[in-house]
Amino acid sequence: MSSSISPLATPFPALPAIAGVVPHVAQARYKTWDRCDLTFVTLAEGTSVAGVVTQSRCPSPEVEWCRKALPLGQARALVVNAGNSNAFTGNRGRAAVEAIAARTAQHLGCQPSDVFVASTGVIGVPLPIDKAEAGLDAAFAAEPCSWQAAAETIGTTDTYPKGATTTAVVDGRTVTLVGIIKGSGMIAPDMATMLGFVFTDAVVDAGFLQAALNAANRTTFSCITVDGDTSTSDTVLAFATGAAGNAPLVDADSDGADAFAAALADLCAQLAMLVVRDGEGATKLIEVAVTGAESDRSGHRIAMSIANSPLVKTAIAGEDANWGRIVMAVGKAGEPAERDRLSIRFGDTQVARDGLAVEGYDEAPVTAHLKGHEIEIGVDLGLGEGSATVWTCDLTHGYISINADYRS
Repeated sequence: MSSSISPLATPFPALPAIAGVVPHVAQARYKTWDRCDLTFVTLAEGTSVAGVVTQSRCPSPEVEWCRKALPLGQARALVVNAGNSNAFTGNRGRAAVEAIAARTAQHLGCQPSDVFVASTGVIGVPLPIDKAEAGLDAAFAAEPCSWQAAAETIGTTDTYPKGATTTAVVDGRTVTLVGIIKGSGMIAPDMATMLGFVFTDAVVDAGFLQAALNAANRTTFSCITVDGDTSTSDTVLAFATGAAGNAPLVDADSDGADAFAAALADLCAQLAMLVVRDGEGATKLIEVAVTGAESDRSGHRIAMSIANSPLVKTAIAGEDANWGRIVMAVGKAGEPAERDRLSIRFGDTQVARDGLAVEGYDEAPVTAHLKGHEIEIGVDLGLGEGSATVWTCDLTHGYISINADYRS
């Protein structure tokens, strides 16, 4: 964790224990730091699993391992390494993942495919198997830890630990969901984002859990961006232990399925916002809402074009109401747009309408809005019923400083 906390940080919440889930942390010493960097979570027998992983064409061996194991639908453990992404490491990287899964499976008496592995950190350096195995042995012997300790351990350039919780009533029983996530830079998900882990005591069939996670991802993790760069290691996994004893959720028609899916979406939204708030060097959280697009997909692409624009992001950092940069970002998106139907607002103040600046508009309330920590940009294309909302942060000198010396 960075010693300088984001001005947008929120306190780590009190997260309840999830029956059937036991987290542990240990020091594998993947980097020259004096902190825990290996997280080991045991999961009760019968735990179902779902996940979404990066669409990068250069994924890590961990992503490939999870992608292969997910269709089996069951899990007994999660191992997360911080400080080394093990990506772009060839056979040595694959051997490290296999060794981690095998050692964990032997410890638990399960199949290696029941062990899910994720790593985050520097690309191109093979994960040292000796350190991984020593770290695992230490984690096997460690006492259970708090959710906050687990969240801190999975972090890299994060400035604060991130966690969230929610509940749902399923079959007359209250089921609990808890999530932790890490992420601060290299954030422009094409599926999910960074490393995020959700745990619930609900009884959920793996197929329905996957469908619910896919739906939640579309409006949360896939709607945030910090810098336009999609990671090689992005992974979000959801585990359901079944300890709550509710009637199984097997599909969307199951009693309580809607409530569970809504709770999962809410949890994912909370976690996604925590990542944007911790964007590297960020001082402002920016919401970009696009309406009037030809389709939701088109609206999403336009919103992301705005959110990923360095010119828009630096203008917000400088508290400059330069709405011309938003016009630029709309025009370059490659999606249907008509200049003379376009309208733009900052907060509640309309600054442009029908392709022109609003006559006599007062910039003072816009300037006041831009001085805050949470900024709203609204764009109406005036073409159809499509809409999308995405979230990003401003681009400051802090981002450059962090990434110019990331490996040191």
